[in-house]
Amino acid sequence: MSRYLPELAYGANSRRTLRPMATHIEMPKLSDTMTEGTVVRWLKGLGDEVEIGDEIAEIETDKATMAMEAFDEGILSEILIEEGGKAAVGATLAVLRDEGEAVVAPAEEPWAEAPVPEVASDPPANLEPVAIEAKVPESVPEPTVEPAAEPTSSAVVGPTISRRIKASPLARKMAQTNGVDLAGLTGSGPGGRIVRKDVVAAIGKADSTDSTTKATGVSAPAPVTTLEPALSLEAGDQRIELSSLRRITAERLLASKTTIPHFYLHTEADAAPLMEIRRQVNLQAEASHGNKYSVNDFILKAVIGALQAVPSVNATFQGDHILQFGEIGVAVAVAVEDGLVTPVIRSATTKSLLQISREVKDLAARAREGKLLPNEFDGGTITVSNLGAYGIEGFDAIINPPQAAIISVGSIVEKPVVDDGEIVPGLRIDLGLSCDHRVVDGAVGAAFLAQVRKLIEKPALMLV
Repeated sequence: MSRYLPELAYGANSRRTLRPMATHIEMPKLSDTMTEGTVVRWLKGLGDEVEIGDEIAEIETDKATMAMEAFDEGILSEILIEEGGKAAVGATLAVLRDEGEAVVAPAEEPWAEAPVPEVASDPPANLEPVAIEAKVPESVPEPTVEPAAEPTSSAVVGPTISRRIKASPLARKMAQTNGVDLAGLTGSGPGGRIVRKDVVAAIGKADSTDSTTKATGVSAPAPVTTLEPALSLEAGDQRIELSSLRRITAERLLASKTTIPHFYLHTEADAAPLMEIRRQVNLQAEASHGNKYSVNDFILKAVIGALQAVPSVNATFQGDHILQFGEIGVAVAVAVEDGLVTPVIRSATTKSLLQISREVKDLAARAREGKLLPNEFDGGTITVSNLGAYGIEGFDAIINPPQAAIISVGSIVEKPVVDDGEIVPGLRIDLGLSCDHRVVDGAVGAAFLAQVRKLIEKPALMLV
């Protein structure tokens, strides 16, 4: 594991020596949208031996909490970000060193500061100063010379020497990673040297939006704002800090609602045929594989079939063109303790109702345990949000960028309906569609929603 860098030691014998270089554990980019992460828990402690592939920490990203593996081996000698601390992607979290290698204080590293040669107070004996006499015509008055701001030495003036910023190698590394300008810091180390804690303090004072921009190279979504003034805490009030998931969700939904021209469609479907075929399928399932189908499983299957019939909804807006996806990936909104996540059923057209049902159960269970993998959030082309289990009859959902539509599903309600001129009891379900008007026109959205309703009212068509 050990790596070495040549270090030139300046001494009486001017020998070249080698010293080991520590390995820095950096915040990994665990998802395509991740800009920073939170260290939830260290799985290794100071002094523990770390092997390649060991899980050393749990990291919370904008999508899930997952274990971070080590790509180097050594002894965990320093932890720079404690549990609960946030760090930008690429920031140093901890340091690994070889067994028996001491933690070197950031003293006089030769590469940290260029040596400043001393300037003699007297000129060398073998140099004779040359006097230059300038003759001024008598008719021209002698110009007035302003006194110099500071007296200069009468000694020989050598070339100007620029002194480099005094900083330890670790401080330089952290400053470069986090975009901190060392010139604006005051060092607290020996001789005014900038050390690690000075850079950490500067990072802590940096604005979170700036940190995101430095990490990604692009401007972050607008932060969540409120028209209400900041309130002071009263008795019984509780301040709840935003987790990475909650903060990123808020930023994206705000960006979606303010930058995507939403429009909304609703239709009511007869849910009685769906409930009947679900009853029959579940009776058969009990005698075979044992899987119990939910109403949402059939809704997902209906959405997949509708996208195949109206593929122009399966698209995204790309500034100067529309990109229509060749594959269908259905993102399923799952409520977790700290917000909402949307794992994706990929290659959905190739999967049977049984495969969809089992996959959704697995994704939802692991989402609530925080064990989803980053790639399980990728590939979504439409989202389904179902609040029927909470007794919500109908609602309008916010589009999940970069998708162009999201389906909202309400609860199945028993109500009186008119059938052949007679009022009879019926089962109805409200289906909503939020559309990006840049991609989906009203007629297209209506055609898509009509296809979803058709498959729900004739569910046998989903099984062929």
